Amino acid sequence: MTRHSHEPGRRAAVLGLAGTLAAPAILRAQTRWRPERPIVIYNPFATGGITDLHMRLLGERVSKTLGQQVLVEAKPGAAGTLAPAALMTAKPDGHTLACMSINSLRYPHYQPANWHPMRDFTYVTGLSSYTIGVVVRADAPWKTIEDLIAAGKKEPEKYTYGTSGVGGTGQLMMIEVDQTTGAKFTHVPYKGGAEWMQALLGGHVNFLADASQWAPHVDQGQCRILAMATEQRLPRYGAVPTLKERGINVVAHSPYGLVGPKDLPPAIAQTIHEAFAEANNEPSTQQFLDKYVQVPWRKNPAEYRAFAEEYYNGVKPLLIKAGLVKT
Repeated sequence: MTRHSHEPGRRAAVLGLAGTLAAPAILRAQTRWRPERPIVIYNPFATGGITDLHMRLLGERVSKTLGQQVLVEAKPGAAGTLAPAALMTAKPDGHTLACMSINSLRYPHYQPANWHPMRDFTYVTGLSSYTIGVVVRADAPWKTIEDLIAAGKKEPEKYTYGTSGVGGTGQLMMIEVDQTTGAKFTHVPYKGGAEWMQALLGGHVNFLADASQWAPHVDQGQCRILAMATEQRLPRYGAVPTLKERGINVVAHSPYGLVGPKDLPPAIAQTIHEAFAEANNEPSTQQFLDKYVQVPWRKNPAEYRAFAEEYYNGVKPLLIKAGLVKT
């Protein structure tokens, strides 16, 4: 009799404990941030480039997850720094974001800017990393990177190369190549991959030193890769050497992600991160990245900020070496 008299109390305790354990999950579901209107992402490079296409692909998927349309607005120029700079007048409510390339962590070291990468942005999510290579048209006279270097030594500044802007990863890479080899090439900056790809195909520049917008054109036989600026050869282009293999100790690393305005609440940043991370992990997104020889660069808000802080504080010697910053 005594045993049975305690059953209701025991059941109540068990139910109470279950309710306590379930409460955080229910609370999270109830308090999870939901956008109230379309989300705008500023794209740092020209419409039609890899970054623009990637943002639009992710936006389609995230719009279904968060229940609001994701719009991509191009703000090209200044080596891709105009997009994050536009956040200076945005409200920290999750409805305005910018894609930030690694250029924005270098730019304030050598150009006056009304923003600071470590004070004025909330780091939200890491997305991908550009793969950098040296690419010529299929009918170019240079068959190897050594051929191109020899031409740049024989006739300094005669041959031109396209990149996504002054101070960008492509130009920094070529400055190091020049300094290492003694060759000299002339830089022609563009507002993004769509522009410099057309410039190469149209014969307006002699080669490219930038991200892999060129990959489909290489696959179609219109272009040829002379060297990759990666640590190791890529399986997809196994016959193409790295610059390091050819005695040019240069590696170009160029990741990008999403940032929000300063003081974006952590809960909103986390929700956005999770939505974009999920979209970035979908097979169709991976197929897109594979098409352009890109690799995922997965960073949560804390990891992305830690990377940005470390890179910003450590990049100055490279910029001095490149001649962009005076000692």
